[in-house]
Amino acid sequence: MAPGLAPRSAIVVTGSELVRGDRRDANGPFFARSLSSLGIGPSRITVVGDAPDELERALRDGLAHDLLVVSGGLGPTHDDRTVELLARAAGLALVTDADLERQIEDRSRATAARLRRAYTDFAPGVTKQATVPEGAVVVGLAGTAPALVIRAGACVIALLPGPPRELQALWPAALANDAVRAVLARAPGLTRRSLRFFGVSESAVAQALAEAGGDGSGVEATICAHDLEIHVDLMIGADAGERAEVLLERLTGPLKQYLYARDDSSPIEEVVLRLCRERGLTLASAESCTGGMVAERLTSVAGSSDVFLGAIVAYANAVKTAELGVSEELLRQHGAVSAEAARALVRRRPRVGPAAGDRSRASPRAPTCHRVVTATPQAAR
Repeated sequence: MAPGLAPRSAIVVTGSELVRGDRRDANGPFFARSLSSLGIGPSRITVVGDAPDELERALRDGLAHDLLVVSGGLGPTHDDRTVELLARAAGLALVTDADLERQIEDRSRATAARLRRAYTDFAPGVTKQATVPEGAVVVGLAGTAPALVIRAGACVIALLPGPPRELQALWPAALANDAVRAVLARAPGLTRRSLRFFGVSESAVAQALAEAGGDGSGVEATICAHDLEIHVDLMIGADAGERAEVLLERLTGPLKQYLYARDDSSPIEEVVLRLCRERGLTLASAESCTGGMVAERLTSVAGSSDVFLGAIVAYANAVKTAELGVSEELLRQHGAVSAEAARALVRRRPRVGPAAGDRSRASPRAPTCHRVVTATPQAAR
């Protein structure tokens, strides 16, 4: 790293099952969130299969960074090639770590006894997993796969097993390693601010951001659409706090009616339930073309039953008319998927909870019921 420049990081996630689409990568996002919170967000996340030439190329590219984080390919099978190819890309010899081999052997013998198999079936894999690049520091062991920290020139490499649970358990030990800490110590201090919007388009938020002054000058802004929400995140340099505050105020001004959370990463369903609790309200939903998805999101939150009473999914027009009193004339004139139909759904309280006479599962609060209707994005507002 050149003097005065912030350190750079990269992530390489290995596994042919990922590039085939058989499994979704959970490790890259996990690493990225962690590194970003430490002020050294990755410049790239590379997902690569087990083909030797492609994997070696990805590792070699990653070595151009100050910190390279790699997951996967540390197992005992023939297609677990990460250690071998990383050593080749970094110009390091491979050696067998005797202490590591003993630890892996102990675990493998216990597995062999439990499965009533001969240890000789495991022995080649034990030696393979204990073979590491010269100078590697073993920071932990999950199952029989080690987590390693390696120096290769100006780059520090953290190499972890692929299974997410094992990787996440070993990650704190990798971060505590002296070589990794030395890289992190050079990272600039960053502050993260976030805004969460609902019911507004990504392009409208992008326009508002540009009119507010845009990013730059120590503030990096990202806009991301996520499950009908728009997330805006600002990464703020140590000397850019004042500019960030001005940008946030100018951005939220024209979008205030859509803003539901500030510096709160909770999903909107958690925010809605929390606000209802704070105000002593219960909640029910009358849904049409969402087909119960609003109720599903609300009930996915543990403890939602103290607020959420139930739902009517009025998918067919006959149900809208019979259960919620929407007139047939309105449906003919405006259609079922319209702001007018959505408003009509809430003119009559859904027959759930206390309104239906069933108090066995009702909140002890007064049976005030707010309705949620989602016929169209415009109506939902």
